[in-house]
Amino acid sequence: MCFGSNLKGEDPSSRLNGDYEPNSRPVDQKSSGQLGTSVKMPNEYAPPPGPPPSHTEYAPPSGPPAGHDDYAAPPGPPPSHHDWQTAVPDTSLLPPPPSMGNQQSRTNNATEQEAEQGEAWCQQNPLTQPITFPEAALEAISQGNIGVMKPRTYQGTLERPRPGVWAGKTKTTSPDSCILSTVPLYSVMAQSPLRTGRGKTAYYEVRIAKRNRSEVSLAMGFAAPPYPTFRLPGWHRGCLAVHGDDGSKYINDRWGGKDFTSPFKPGETLGIGMRFTKRDLSAPPAYDDVRPQTQAQTPLDVEIFLTRDGSVAGSWNLHEEGDAVEDLPVDGLEGYNDLYAVVGTFEGVEFEIVFNEGEWMCHP
Repeated sequence: MCFGSNLKGEDPSSRLNGDYEPNSRPVDQKSSGQLGTSVKMPNEYAPPPGPPPSHTEYAPPSGPPAGHDDYAAPPGPPPSHHDWQTAVPDTSLLPPPPSMGNQQSRTNNATEQEAEQGEAWCQQNPLTQPITFPEAALEAISQGNIGVMKPRTYQGTLERPRPGVWAGKTKTTSPDSCILSTVPLYSVMAQSPLRTGRGKTAYYEVRIAKRNRSEVSLAMGFAAPPYPTFRLPGWHRGCLAVHGDDGSKYINDRWGGKDFTSPFKPGETLGIGMRFTKRDLSAPPAYDDVRPQTQAQTPLDVEIFLTRDGSVAGSWNLHEEGDAVEDLPVDGLEGYNDLYAVVGTFEGVEFEIVFNEGEWMCHP
């Protein structure tokens, strides 16, 4: 890389074979021919009379050389151990290092134009404030009797075989689409720990058909409304998701997400949840808490977790340390907005969305 307007070869200080020699003494350019004649030393500088001085007057000091007997060991026995725990801080309490994001997915990527369209849509449609839902809607949420909204870009079938379960099958030509639940799985007015004093977990599962192709072109997550249904979940503000084709997690990330889990497989049952708990900001860090820790001073602690065939396969804290330059804000996901289930599809995929708790493989 070149710094400045001159290349190295154009800088006079770098000319080693021209008129300038940076490692030589300056030469009077006006002189020509020989540089001059030798100069003789004057005759008045004669050596002093007599022989040169000897070193006999410099005798060594009398007596043997000094020993080390005067340096005695400190009194008492040596210490039994070194208190390294006091000298070295406990790094286990520090937050994990930030996950490095990917510039693009290793499997499938949308175009830059589509990403810009999604961003423009979000700017024109800001996040809405929480809504107070009637008792009937809250009862339906608790029972898992939740509907879904089929996006206009969705190509395929989407039916309800029984209450709390939706079966879908897309065509191979189906573009990016985002299915949203009709009611939130997390209602601020009814379920926020800041209002109830109790923790709240929002969760649902998705079953991938055994006859599905090897690549599962499906993503699952949560979003604060409104969200562009022509984009996959996790790509824009107020939304997070795990994508099945590459296993990456996306949190307001329209690039390549962050490595999280292995790709989804045909025949698997996946679950995704968000756990909201009220934080005691004055409490010290917990040594026995195995959940992801954060040093963020926010009233609510938000943990996201993924299950596979009934077992927790990974989790992260919403406020975990990230890249200050690359990571975008998590506004809309911190527990102050209603959050809806979002399932994204593209190309051909066969699946079931399960809101009915009685059919879940995992019960968080």
